[in-house]
Order: sequence, then structure tokens, then C-alpha cells
Amino acid sequence: MAALLAVPTVWLLVVVALLVFAEDALFVGFVVPGETAAIVAGASANLGHTPLPVAFAVVALAAVAGDSVGYLVGRRFGSRLLAAGPLRRHAVGLEKARDLLERRGGGAVFLGRFTAFLRAVTPALAGTARMPYGRFAAWNVVGGIVWAVAAVLVGYSAGASYSAAAQWLGRGSGVLVAVVAVVVLLVWSLRRRRHRTPTS
Repeated sequence: MAALLAVPTVWLLVVVALLVFAEDALFVGFVVPGETAAIVAGASANLGHTPLPVAFAVVALAAVAGDSVGYLVGRRFGSRLLAAGPLRRHAVGLEKARDLLERRGGGAVFLGRFTAFLRAVTPALAGTARMPYGRFAAWNVVGGIVWAVAAVLVGYSAGASYSAAAQWLGRGSGVLVAVVAVVVLLVWSLRRRRHRTPTS
């Protein structure tokens, strides 16, 4: 990743786009550092190598396109793909992601964008579950844009310290998703209890 900052801007953006795309589209989010690549794009903007709006656009488009391909792969190949190869080692995580998707629907697509494991599998799970593509696409676009802006801005703010920022963002995103999930669960529980309580 450090070597990317030394290459011409066009090639930096090509590599960043490919890494972000592959993380979501090809089930390689476990090893392909898409989020780190987005942060490097922000660091490049900080150094004056890349216009900041271009970094936003490239990362967001690659993220949305990658998720869309992941959805289509899941819709086409379904559970056979998720049960094959190295994904079998993540059976527990896949089951949790599937459960989140069933409970939260499109909201899970948005939340999944902010943790590495869910980024890699949620689009395919949404396709496997036959979520309507219109609903998936809407949440995918919103999540992709918000995530891209956040990751690029973290890199822009960190500058040469992008490596530490990548670790911070990875931990912070996980905490954010956990907090949101707890809040959503509490709201759901309160609403359910309110509906069950007879009115006098």
C-alpha cells in the first residue's frame, strides 16, 4: 500500500478501484484490503497527488459496483457458493450475517458495508435470499457513498499516518455496527412490548 503513494495518480486510482471492487464482488474481503486502499486514496489526496472529489467518486463507484456483482453472484449461484471452499470455515459468521439480513433487510446491507467480513458476504447473501434488487441497490448506493466518504476522509486527515488510521477505522466501524445493532434491538423490543400491552 505504501508503494501506491509513489505511482502516478491514474494507476493509483485504478489499483484502489480494483481492490475495493474485488473485496465485495469476489468474496476476497478476508485478504484484499479494500478499506485500506480507500484510506490510501484519501492519503494521496492529502499529499496533493489526487483531487479529493475524484477519490470520493472512484471509491464510491467501485464499492457500489462490487456489491452489485456480489449480489448477482449470490443470486446466480446461491448457497452452493457460500458452502464451498474457504467460506466453510466462516460458517458461524455467515449464519450471523444471514440472521442480520433476515431481521433488518435493507438496513443490513447498509450496516454490512462497515465491517470487513460483512462487506465480503452480505451482497451475496442478499442475492441468495432473493432480496428485491431495487431495495438492495438503494441501500447499497447509500452505504457505498457513506463508507467511501468516511474512509477517504480518514485517509485524508491521517495523511502519511494512514496505516494507523486503517486500524482505527476497522475497530471503530465494528464498534459502530455493534452500537447501532443494540439500539435497533432495543427499539424493536420496546415497540413489541408496547403492542402487546393492552390499552385501558
